[in-house]
Amino acid sequence: MKSSPVLSRRQMLAQSSTGFGLMALSGLLQAEQRKSRHPLAHSAPKAKNVIFCFMSGGVSHLDSFDPKPMLDRYGGQPMPVKVERTQFNNNGNIFPSPFTFKEFGQSGLPVSSMFPKLGEWCADDLAVIRSMISAVNEHAQGNFVMHTGFPFIGHPSAGAWINYGLGTANRDVPGYVVLQSGGSIVPHGGVGLFSSGFLPAQHQASMIQCDDPEPVANIKPRERDQAQKRRLSFIRELDQQFRQRTRENAQIEAAVRNYETAYRMQAAVPELVDLSEESEATKAMYGLNDSHRQKAAYGRQCLLARRLIERGVRFVELSCLTENIGAGGAANPWDQHGDLERGHRAMGDQVDQPIAALIVDLKQRGLLDETIVVWAGEFGRTPFSQGSNGRDHNPFGFSVWLAGGGFRGGCVYGATDDFGYHVTEKPTTVYDLWATVLHQLGLDHEELTYLYAGRNVRLTDVHGNILHDILS
Repeated sequence: MKSSPVLSRRQMLAQSSTGFGLMALSGLLQAEQRKSRHPLAHSAPKAKNVIFCFMSGGVSHLDSFDPKPMLDRYGGQPMPVKVERTQFNNNGNIFPSPFTFKEFGQSGLPVSSMFPKLGEWCADDLAVIRSMISAVNEHAQGNFVMHTGFPFIGHPSAGAWINYGLGTANRDVPGYVVLQSGGSIVPHGGVGLFSSGFLPAQHQASMIQCDDPEPVANIKPRERDQAQKRRLSFIRELDQQFRQRTRENAQIEAAVRNYETAYRMQAAVPELVDLSEESEATKAMYGLNDSHRQKAAYGRQCLLARRLIERGVRFVELSCLTENIGAGGAANPWDQHGDLERGHRAMGDQVDQPIAALIVDLKQRGLLDETIVVWAGEFGRTPFSQGSNGRDHNPFGFSVWLAGGGFRGGCVYGATDDFGYHVTEKPTTVYDLWATVLHQLGLDHEELTYLYAGRNVRLTDVHGNILHDILS
């Protein structure tokens, strides 16, 4: 006797005529449950969302969060230790920092004059890691490592992994968003930095141009509402038939989900980027009306980041803008191989107040406890000069910081040597960084895997240790 064919879930729904009310209710209840807990979560999360302030180009740790008095003492003299090969190998003598450091807050955290607002407003919220290391020394590779854990294209970004691991908290907007404004350019490596890689396509980043009349391409309907609904209804029927014929292929399912999210974004995105409901005091705090155009544009990104996480977006990345000052490229504006003081001062002025305002605003609204703010570049810079007044790339020791989401503010983790060249205490990799972020989100970095090319791949590859010392 021939057995009856097994119906897929979608076939059953298509052929059934009763029970849709209960099914709809079940779907709503499951959506609510996903907001509070996802099957991949291993413990009660300390945080729900991540905002990634990526400083493309490589911020000098020596001029920001890792003061080294020995640079002043031995300035202009040759390095007393072996100098590793650098990106351009045009190495000079020890280069004292052109910035001054001051201790801020109750913690006495040292912050340079490049970031006065971060020091004054937020020092006791920052957990500074001074012992980051990287295996690569070139921008594109460094960007890929910082975003995906691998130095080449094809792997999912941390934002995609987190979106995959936690699921969406708002079906009307993407779970992973990259913000741009003022003509900011994607860092070296291109949009592959924000890719879902081999994960289902709905986990890739959506890019929003904050200050564009059309913040997402084709977000404004080109036809009347009823005509669009009839067309989309017809397309939905075709999609349903195609999915059944392809036996619920995961990639096709992901593509259809993306189309459905795009339709819902037509209503959600215009409301999101409309800042008319924000107070003038809030706009001023973020620097939106500042005469410094790039600061105002970056401030808009920071304010929209807060609005996105309020709406349940899991992962938001911000993009720096080129300063057009002849130092640093458009895709890597922190890359000062010459005239470091001028370039870093301009970049610090661009991001300092907006990021400080973001942390203060999140804190005032009770959102900082559930939001992790990550600040990082792809590597640091050398303690000796490149040419006369620049610094080359330094992957042997650099600084990043985190705030909110259960991280212990006002603390320093790890150390570099007296010249800030190599890590001497608690070397930390990007795998450790993301393992700790995932832990705070309630995800086990060793369990958050996806079967690809015959093995279970993860964001932290086969590495990663949770940095318990910087957790509160």
